Amino acid sequence: SRYILQRVCEDFQVYCTLHPKPIVEGDWNGAGMHTNVSTKEMREEGGIDAIRKAIYKLGAKHEEHIAVYGTGNELRLTGKHETASINDFCFGVANRGASIRIVRDTEAE
Repeated sequence: SRYILQRVCEDFQVYCTLHPKPIVEGDWNGAGMHTNVSTKEMREEGGIDAIRKAIYKLGAKHEEHIAVYGTGNELRLTGKHETASINDFCFGVANRGASIRIVRDTEAE
């Protein structure tokens, strides 16, 4: 996907960056990544249990994961502006400041 992004930018003569906070001056949130992930088990009846199990596994390796996500993430993951602190792993339903946000409808179903 990075290759495609860079090629499209070349075609339109624009520059892109994957830095998590390309402009470090000022008090603002930066550029994060939001993605939705699920397995078949997570989408089935009682899937919230599978979701929580996966979240606990991610949380157990939080420091290890942060260490390989690249440089500059400490500039974005400050605990402000709807981000979690780089030092803390958390999750919650509809919690925009959590490391992992569970959609309200997902918990309800």
